[in-house]
Amino acid sequence: MIIQDLQVNSRKLPLHMPFKTALRIATEIESIEVSLILENGVIGKGAAAPTFVITGDSSEGMEAALIGPIKNALIGLDITLFQTALQRVQSCCVGNPSAKAAADIALHDAYCKLLNLPLHAFLGDKKPLHTCMTIGVDTPEKMASDAIKSVKDGFQILKVKVGANPELDIDRIEAIQEVVDETTKLRLDANQGWKPKQAVWLINEMEKREFNIEFIEQPVVSYDLEGLKFVTERVGVPIMADESLFSAKDTMKLITGRYIDLLNIKLMKCGGISQAWTIASIAETNGVECMIGSMMEPAFSVGAAAHFAAAHPNVKYFDLDAPLWLSEEPDVLKYNGADIQLSDSPGIGVVEN
Repeated sequence: MIIQDLQVNSRKLPLHMPFKTALRIATEIESIEVSLILENGVIGKGAAAPTFVITGDSSEGMEAALIGPIKNALIGLDITLFQTALQRVQSCCVGNPSAKAAADIALHDAYCKLLNLPLHAFLGDKKPLHTCMTIGVDTPEKMASDAIKSVKDGFQILKVKVGANPELDIDRIEAIQEVVDETTKLRLDANQGWKPKQAVWLINEMEKREFNIEFIEQPVVSYDLEGLKFVTERVGVPIMADESLFSAKDTMKLITGRYIDLLNIKLMKCGGISQAWTIASIAETNGVECMIGSMMEPAFSVGAAAHFAAAHPNVKYFDLDAPLWLSEEPDVLKYNGADIQLSDSPGIGVVEN
């Protein structure tokens, strides 16, 4: 079944409220949407979002990669040569992980529609998914208020953004701990906002105060692997790599060098489902558990990530709340509090009400 065309569209998606981290403040996202058209009329859908400050991808660059080298690599190819198609996407240009992710997702969607299978069935499993809810970085009082609302909405795991004005981070977490019960777990995400020694002091202080912290993401700048290892070796709380992890090669380096305890996989960073599967499998072989995460991105790409997470046995943690921040209602996923329902229709699909 020949791939006849690849088309790209972009649109802006407003957020319900500003999304604040140590790296940026977002009030809307741009959705770069791909349609992969087969000769029998089947259309595979893909989507991605530019996140300049993390991946280096801009909307202009993503569109250029998609309608240029990625399209040229796929047009005229039989999609039943599925692995070849996936490899061509990864090898046709350097970088551009988010553009590659959009094309990779579209290939998976089209191929599963051709096979009349939901993506999770094609990948081979459908374990239950329960997401955390993100608490954006803000004043301690505002973050405590947001935490109360999230718990009332059914979220027992909160991903708390820290790292902006690190001197306030103890107060931020303390304020949240005071208003949630002991069953609520906290995942801290510093988004590279701490220095290594500062991170160790802050985490040790949080441990002394017995804050209910499950793990901490990316405490130091992405390229400072020795700083990351310095923190990992000196605290009891597990440390997770996020911005330090883009590829399978990064996975090998982080694991063999014992720089981290856990890995956060994001399709926008690694280039799609095929690469995410490789990362999770390498980590599984080495006894390192993974989380599936998402940028602030379209519901469709988060849906693809959710199907992957439901299928891979080494994805143990789930951070898939991005669609709940969008003004438009997601249709490829349904949320009941923290619980996520996947579509059983072909491809990434649409969840019926």
